Amino acid sequence: MPVLLLVGLGLLTTGIVSLFVASQSTSGNPPSNPSADVAATSILPTATPSLSPAVTAPQNTSPTSTPTPVPAAGPGRTQPEVEEPTPILSEVQEPISPLNVSPNLSFSGDVAYQHVLAQIAIGPRPTGSDAGWATGNFIIAELDKAGWSAESQEFLFKGVKGRNIIGRKGSGPIIIIGAHYDTRPAADQEQDAALRAEWIDGANDGASGVAVLLELARVLDSETLKNEVWLAFFDAEDRGRLDGWPFSVGARQMAQELTVNPQAVVVVDMIGDAGQQLYYEHNSTDELSIEIWAVAAELGYQDHFIPEFRHTIIDDHIPFLERLIPAVDIIDFDYPYWHTVEDTADKVSPESLERVGRTLQVWLEEKQ
Repeated sequence: MPVLLLVGLGLLTTGIVSLFVASQSTSGNPPSNPSADVAATSILPTATPSLSPAVTAPQNTSPTSTPTPVPAAGPGRTQPEVEEPTPILSEVQEPISPLNVSPNLSFSGDVAYQHVLAQIAIGPRPTGSDAGWATGNFIIAELDKAGWSAESQEFLFKGVKGRNIIGRKGSGPIIIIGAHYDTRPAADQEQDAALRAEWIDGANDGASGVAVLLELARVLDSETLKNEVWLAFFDAEDRGRLDGWPFSVGARQMAQELTVNPQAVVVVDMIGDAGQQLYYEHNSTDELSIEIWAVAAELGYQDHFIPEFRHTIIDDHIPFLERLIPAVDIIDFDYPYWHTVEDTADKVSPESLERVGRTLQVWLEEKQ
């Protein structure tokens, strides 16, 4: 899950993104849950993007039980040092597809919610865990079933194997819709210190974004699309500040290996909250935010897509913004169960999933 920044408008200016960890709202009120202190960092944009992931064909092998490090406090703001992975195997049983639904081109929050439940049934899904790898295999199977070209991008960071997954369909300028599928290996925002070493279910922080992308894979009409759409499932987003890890390791890996220039990147994260409130995010590209929020308003979702600035977030859109690619983070950070053991499926609403998914479906299919 992302971490808040106190940076005013916090956008990229003169090629430098200054990131300060704190919470910020236009009203001056912090989010409802506490946030750990993190050292500030300045991230310089890289040169002109070299884009399109260097991907390898997906394999149904899984890593052996790569131990997930015990969570430890500390900033951990270093850039990822990615190493070449080596294939390893696992004994994790693959999950079963949540629903056999008839073809229908209308985004269904109920179907998306079944994808949330399917991920929760696998268990907590930290990067490098057997459950995390099984979740990746589940995503690939769902993309294949929906007729998307699915590929994987493996990487190694601090000895832990991760894997991004990319589904592709359509032709034209590329638009990336992204979500992270890993979960945090520590409930470090728990009030009860005895629970802070627990792994979390990540029903909203992880599973909700994946669920929206998988339902989009089912309903997007390739004949209507005027763009090549990539559904990007990022690994290793949610381990920042634990054992020297930064946030968004997988998204940064993808951004660094792109060899084409996407028209836009849209990240969905923590969007399933039953009390959904989606504000403009300060780091996001203004024009892109306005465009998507306008579609939501046309669909009658203006009470949930609120066209006002509230938070400044470190999330998976940042590595793409650093490469001067327009990007937006659709996120509801006013979520009291963030990074706690209470981030469970009962906190997620099918109606919230449907509002986000339907907005993106209409935006993609009607985009000129």
